[in-house]
Parts: sequence; C-alpha cells; structure tokens
Amino acid sequence: MSELESADVVVLGLGPGGEHLAGRLAEAGLDVVGVDGGLVGGECPYWGCVPSKMMVRAAGLLAEAHRVNGMAGSAAVTADWAPVARRIREEATDNWNDTQAVERLRRSGARFVRGVGRLQGPKAVEVGGRRIEARRAVVIDTGSAPWAPPVPGLDDGAYWTNHEAIEVTELPPSLVVLGSGAVGAELAQVFARFGVAVSVVEAAPRMVPAEEPEVGALLEEAFAGDSISVRTGARVSSVAFNGAVTVHFESGEPLTGDRLLVATGRRADLAALAAATIGVDESRPSLPVDEHMRVTDGVWAIGDVTGMGNFTHISMYQAAIAVADILGTPGPGAEYHAVPRVTFTDPEIGSVGLTEDQARTAGLSIRTGRSNVAESARGWIHKVGNAGLVKLVEGTEAGVLVGATSVGPAGGEVLAMLTLAVHARIPTAELRRMIYAYPTFHRAVEAALDDLVSQR
Repeated sequence: MSELESADVVVLGLGPGGEHLAGRLAEAGLDVVGVDGGLVGGECPYWGCVPSKMMVRAAGLLAEAHRVNGMAGSAAVTADWAPVARRIREEATDNWNDTQAVERLRRSGARFVRGVGRLQGPKAVEVGGRRIEARRAVVIDTGSAPWAPPVPGLDDGAYWTNHEAIEVTELPPSLVVLGSGAVGAELAQVFARFGVAVSVVEAAPRMVPAEEPEVGALLEEAFAGDSISVRTGARVSSVAFNGAVTVHFESGEPLTGDRLLVATGRRADLAALAAATIGVDESRPSLPVDEHMRVTDGVWAIGDVTGMGNFTHISMYQAAIAVADILGTPGPGAEYHAVPRVTFTDPEIGSVGLTEDQARTAGLSIRTGRSNVAESARGWIHKVGNAGLVKLVEGTEAGVLVGATSVGPAGGEVLAMLTLAVHARIPTAELRRMIYAYPTFHRAVEAALDDLVSQR
C-alpha cells in the first residue's frame, strides 16, 4: 500500500467531472489517485441523466402512439415497463456496476481507491483508515444527495428518491410525488404514461417554481392531459406509512398512494467531507470557489458541491477549468451568466440565464417578449402536442438577452441558439437580422423578438 500514500493529485469524488478531470491529469503525466465510495461516474449515468431520459423516451413513444388517432389513422398501444427496466439495467447501468468506468479510469493512468474519503487539511485525504498526501492538488467532486424536508413521519417509512424510482422493475398502482422540479416532474409524467395514478404535491404556488410563471401554468395543463393530479401551494404537515402512504396537509384533504417519491431537491454535505479542515464553515450549502475552481491553496472543487448548479454540464465545464489551472495553463475563468437547463417533460422546458423576476430582483432594466409555439407555422403543422412558448428577457441598457425560455416539442434544442445569444451577449438587433429557417420550431424565437420590439 505504500505506493498509494502520496500522489500529485488526489480527486475526492468521481462524478462525471471528477472522473474526466482525473483522466485528463493522468494523461498529462501527473500521478493521480481517485477516491470514491460509490460508483465511478456518479449520479448521472446510473440514476440521473441517462437512465431517466431512457424512461422519458419510452413514455414519449406511448404518448405519440396515442396521438395517432385523428392525425394518421388509428392506433392502440399497451404499456409495458419490462423493456424499459431491462434497457436501464443492460444498456445504461450494467446493473449498477462500474467495472468499465474503473477500467477506463485506470487506462488513463490514474489509480483508484474505493472508499469514502474525508479531507485531512488542504493537502491530504483519509480513506479506509489511511492517509493519502497530495503533492500538488486535492480536487473535490463529492456531489450532492437527495434531500427530504423535515416532515413528521417521513423517516418512518421507505420512501423513494430518484434512485428507487430509476431502479424499479414493477410499477406501483399509485404514486404521490413531493416536489415538481425537474426530477419530480419528469418522473411523475413518465409513470403516469405507464398507467400509474400519479399525484404531484408542490409547496410553491406553481409547478417548476424555478421557471417562469407561464411555464408552470403550461406544464400543469399538460399534466391534466396525462391525468396527473397536481396540488400547488400545498404545505405537508405529516406523512404516515401504513402499508401504503398517506400525506396530510396543513389544509385540505389528505392524499394516499401506494408509494411516495420525494423529489424536493439535493444538498451537499460539507460536514461529511470534513470541510472544516480546510477552513470552510460546514454549515454552508456549498464550497466557495473562485473563477478557476480554487477553494483555498492546493484545493479545487467542481460539480454540485460548488453550488453553481446540479448539472453534469456544469461539472464538466468546471473540470476543464480546474485541469487548466492545476497544469498551469492560462485560460479564462468560469462564467455563469448563461447556464442552460432542460427539464425533459412533455412539453420540454429549456431555460438559460435569468428569469424575468430574477432580472428585476437584480435591479436590471428589462423588457420581455413572448410567442406561442402553437401559433407558429411549425406548431400549427405539428398540431396535437404542440403546446409551448418562447419568452425572452432583454436587458434594455445593453440591448442583449439576459435570459430566455423555450418550451415545446423541441424546447431543449431550440434553447441552443438562445444560450449562444445570452452567452455571447449578441445584440437583439442582430438576432432580428438573422434568417430563420422555415418552417421550424425556432422561428418562434423570431416572433418573440418581434414582440420585444413592440414593447419599446
């Protein structure tokens, strides 16, 4: 074991960004040790982005089959969860085995230690009772974990998080979902389309509360079409497990279901990381980092634990910046004014930058423009399933977009051009001079720009 007592770099946590960073640094000739007590690759390939989107794809096929009637003849479809569960096990997760990921890491030249690591000051990690010294850097990518609110009775039963929801092989007859953010909304719609009686409970006044208000209203209407019951502004007072689950509220009738899915967010645990040993208050929600991902001298952090967004694309973006900084390669620092996010519901929700409320709270002088996807030529052609909108938030002082939302059958794909516009601060006047291909969903952006002009 003596060869593992020191390394140039110790990577504590091997989520997507940590795994990528460890491999890049090892390929650059550094002696790298990766430490993780879970699966190499983290949440995304095993319980997050990849398997959940396989579920979304399958549910979308069912929805499209039901839309054939009146559009292209007639069709009858029978939902079957078995091929979905099988695909997740065989194609995405290898039955939650990370052997291939570990081998990929080792082929890059990095070494791997399986175990839960804790910081021992800025240049050391303790794992499995032994200390590994870092000669050059410790990089933290310990991610976040599902968080449940402190509701009486919640810990008395076996509720689901996204892990159990992804791993399920037999669907329950009914499901109550706490939370209507991306995870809760996506899984609720998936299970409903496979015949589960789904009820969604949201404490905020509207669904997907991080998004524009119009988006929550649009999604609630879509959920009604999938026979999903939605309660917004619903404060849970207690939960009781009695073979099934009963959710009680501060006001209103209780809800019952066979299973409870808690999708109320994720949090990093700085105390478990022993962040105090590097001078960080462990009660903080995240590790403070500068634009080059430095926490303190000799310590970098990437991914969820930095609090800059629980997205794989943020982790990978930060990993590239940290790699350059550790190798001493000059490069730009991180910018977060154009972080894109997509919620893979139907309609699909894509957002970038600031919402209207966030922009106003930040003190910006703004105007907004909006268009209805169903009223665009492509939306009219698409017909059934064409619900959507484009909303633009323009900073009037600079004449550039500071935020945008794209909702619709291809909301996440249309978001790409809006992300570029926000990221590169392209003047809205320039966007109006573009040629927009006809008939495409992204022409709804042009209509929203026209609406912006009408507000002047």
